[in-house]
Formats: sequence, structure tokens, C-alpha cells
Amino acid sequence: MLMISPRMASGMQEKQYTPSLLNFFVYNPTFGQKEGEEEKKILFYHPSDVEKNEKIRNVGLCEAIVQFTRTFCPTKPAKSLHTQKNRQFFFEPEDNFWIVMVVRNPMIEKPNKDGKPPTVEYQEEEIIDTVYGAVVKQCYSMYKLFNGTFGRQMEAGGVELLIQKLEKFFYRYLQTLHLQSCDLLDVFGGISFFPLDKMTYLKIQSFVNRVEESLSLIKYTAFLYNDQLIWSGLEQDDMRILYKYLTTSLFPRHSEPELAGRDSPLRPEVAGNLLHYGRFLTGPTNLKDPEAKFRFPKIFVSTEDGYEELHLIVYKAMSAAACFMISASVELTRDFCEQLDGLVGPQLTLLASDICEQFTVNRRISGPEKEPQFKFIYFNHMNLAEKSTIHMRKTASVCLTSVHPDLMKILGDINCDFARVDEDEEIIVKAMTDYWVVGKKSDQRELYVILNQKNANLIEVNEEVKRLCATQFNNIFFLD
Repeated sequence: MLMISPRMASGMQEKQYTPSLLNFFVYNPTFGQKEGEEEKKILFYHPSDVEKNEKIRNVGLCEAIVQFTRTFCPTKPAKSLHTQKNRQFFFEPEDNFWIVMVVRNPMIEKPNKDGKPPTVEYQEEEIIDTVYGAVVKQCYSMYKLFNGTFGRQMEAGGVELLIQKLEKFFYRYLQTLHLQSCDLLDVFGGISFFPLDKMTYLKIQSFVNRVEESLSLIKYTAFLYNDQLIWSGLEQDDMRILYKYLTTSLFPRHSEPELAGRDSPLRPEVAGNLLHYGRFLTGPTNLKDPEAKFRFPKIFVSTEDGYEELHLIVYKAMSAAACFMISASVELTRDFCEQLDGLVGPQLTLLASDICEQFTVNRRISGPEKEPQFKFIYFNHMNLAEKSTIHMRKTASVCLTSVHPDLMKILGDINCDFARVDEDEEIIVKAMTDYWVVGKKSDQRELYVILNQKNANLIEVNEEVKRLCATQFNNIFFLD
């Protein structure tokens, strides 16, 4: 997708183009090694209408770059290639399977006088390697969540099955990539946790235990409120990618019709039953429909000796959502879904009401929110906890930020500096726009703060960040 924003300069209009996806392909260099069979290396190529020889040429170039860089460091092949017009990202998720993403650099088109063609300036340094490298890894993780590994498909049905699965998944998934809004949060891939008091948390734990005991088919459960995680029985890495799917794809897809008044959980046909606003977000849309289909999406999660395939049931009541995972070897019937609906619906509705009430009380105690003079991003590498006051609500199409892209670029650069060293450190930057940007790395935790205090000096900025740590993170130890 192209976003064009006009600028005025010298009385003439400039056009600014954001980063966009040029190519995305998956290949295996061990296939098609005979002359004339090079096309067999290509397992997936986007866009599909590219001429065959160009596909072979592009894949061959990437193969050559990877092989060439191996001579310098056999254990760490190339991760990216910078050119004037685009940036290429390489990722080897499994032995000999390579994913390559080619992103066109942002550019400014400047009109010329006398009817000459416009001058194009490519902004080569605007793209941050770590951000888009993380996007490529996310693509693979999301594929693996719903299909398992490339190796699994090869075992199950050979190259033909793998090509079929890649086509089916990436054809849809690549349409959801919004490269112009990728930033530091894509590098972290964290989870936003919902803050709760002990009593409400124990109620949720009790609810999960009761449901798992009553419906013994359930292997794992996750509980979310307002798109934030409260409880999960999955491994961290599996929950991380499932959380991304839920919050950026499934929930926004269902909440937007709700906001528009369609498909609302408060629909008239259940208005008589005030204690049950539950519904399935995956599987049957209406249990009363005799033609209802009881098919649920399947996901793959890691186990000690490999992975297991599970049905994913996502059930929602008001702002609370429960994810139930059941072994894919079990066939899910109408009776089971009706039993789950009858058991979970009323309890989840009541819990959602309790959480909402507690959240409202807490906000009333903390007083009215004033516009703070700072915005921050916090990430904890140990539990993947993430908190941002820079990012506004995600939608299915885009993730909005409340600060200028130049400041987001500075945050990405600071993160790159942190990644180069293992020691704890702090970086303070004065931006051209008079904003102060502060990055702190301490004991597996990272904090990034943007301060709108143009007349402040270095000492005052440091004191302000200390005050922020004391008020927002009073139970977290940051080294001074």
C-alpha cells in the first residue's frame, strides 16, 4: 500500500512515499540443482505475476549473497542487504529454507520546472534493519502457528503440499502487512498485561480451573480482557504469537462490526437473558442455526518432544475473551459447543462485569487523566511484558502512534545500540524538534521515554525520568 502525503516546498508540491513491499519469497537452495531446473528452488513468490526468469534471477542473487557472506562468518550469514532503492532481508528459519523480504525504501518525489520528469530522492537510512528483520520472523512464526514447520509439510506430502500451504497462507497474510507502521513494538513482540487486584485475579484462576475440570478435553486456556492478557497456560513463545494474532487480526475483525452496531453481543434475541452475552469468535456464529458448522481453526504449539496440533476456540463475553485449546485428534460436536456455551457464557459475562467495575473504581481513585509531558515504551525480556503510551488503539488495518515518525526512528536507533552490548546503559538524545528522547536498559528491561520539554537541560531531563520511574514503575528496579 502507498501512502502519499503532499508537502509544500518552493511553491510546488512534493510527494512522499512510505516503505512498501516489493517481493516476498521462500526458497530452498538444495532443490533444483541441475541446470534448467532452477525454478524448483522457488517454493513461494510474491507477486505471483512476475516473469519466471526474473524470479529465478532474484532468488539466485539472494543465494549468491548468502553464500558469499558465509565465507566471512559461516555461523552468521547475511541478514540484510542495503541498496539505494530497496532493502532486502534474509532469514533461515529451518535448515536450507530461506525467507526473503524486499522492501522499497521511502522516497520523496520532487517536481521539476520546464516539464522535466520529477526528481526522486530515496531515503535509504529511514528503514531500521531490526524492525523489518523482526517482521520477517513474525511472518514465519505466524505461518508455523497455523501450519506447523516447513519440515512437517515435507514429511506429510512432499514439496507439492508445502507449496500449496505457503500459497494459501501468504496470499492472505501479506495483505495484512502494513510496513509503513512497523516500529519498535515489532522488535519486542511483547504482550500487554491487564493490571488486576488479587481477588479478581483469583476469581479468574478459579474460573479457568472450573472450566478445565468440567470440560476435560480442554488442554490449555488463555484469558484476556480489553485485548490484554490476564492468564495463560501456554509456553511464552507460543502465547506471544497467538496474542499477536488475536489482538491484530481476530479481535479487531469482530470489534469493528460491533462498534458499528452490527453483530453486537447485546443483540435483541438474547436481551431477555441478561446474564449471558457469550458468543464464539471462532467456529459457529449461531448455535441455534441447524446448518451451523463446528469447524475451528487449528494451531501448532511446541511441546518437550516437538509440537502438538490443537483446535482453537475463542469465546467472548463483552470485553472478556477466553481461548480454549483442545487436541486436534478430538472431533468437536454440537453437544460439546452447547455445553461449553452454557457453562462459560454466564460465568464469563459475570467476570467481565466484575473486571469492568474494578477498572472503573481504580480510574476514579487515580483521578482524571491529564495529558502527561512524557510518553514511554517499556519492555521486559523475561516475561515479555510490554506497555506503551505512545501507541494508540490498534485496528485491523493499522497501528497508530501519537508521536512523529522521526522520534520513532530515534527509538529504533537507540534499541539497535542496546542490542550491540550486554551491559546495562542509558542514552539521552536531543531531537531536532526540541524533544528529549531517553533510553534505559537495566537487568533485561528496557524503557524508552519521549519528553516534551524543549527548555530543559540534561540534569532536569534525568530528574524527570527518575520521577517517571518512581511513579509508573515503583516496584521495578532500574539502575541509576
